[in-house]
Amino acid sequence: MAPSKAKRPRRYWLFKSEPEAYSFEQLKKDKKTFWSGVRNYQARNLLRDEILLGDGVLFYHSNAKPMAVVGIAKVVKSGYPDPTQFDSADHYYDQKSDPADPRWFVVDIGHVAAMREPITRDMLKANESLEDMMLLARGSRLSVQPVTRDEWREVLLMGGQKETW
Repeated sequence: MAPSKAKRPRRYWLFKSEPEAYSFEQLKKDKKTFWSGVRNYQARNLLRDEILLGDGVLFYHSNAKPMAVVGIAKVVKSGYPDPTQFDSADHYYDQKSDPADPRWFVVDIGHVAAMREPITRDMLKANESLEDMMLLARGSRLSVQPVTRDEWREVLLMGGQKETW
């Protein structure tokens, strides 16, 4: 018998965002946000089915100079339908999405802490402990991706953070 989602151990994720679209500094000001606009089915499935309340999130600035893990967040609400898919005025509107059978999902994340220094992609690549990290794999483009417990701990160590929450 598989363990229930409610009793499974905390899992870890990396969420990518372009700082011009939504930065970690904005999350710090907002304290929490819903992670909207994901329009990839693999990432959608993670948001809908796998990412749960209490999970840890590495906040990664993509398409930035430098690209880097800049902070830590946590999931404060598990998956629910992305409201932007139903808003015709929103950039992420999806006219084919049906409220009775939503296509896209979000989770809410809350600010935890900034890294003492950004952990750049080059720093991640140089760390042999992270050689298998999905973020560093050739062709890896998912905006939401899993991180192993060991990778999580190593990145936090690199960023001068402790897993205290």
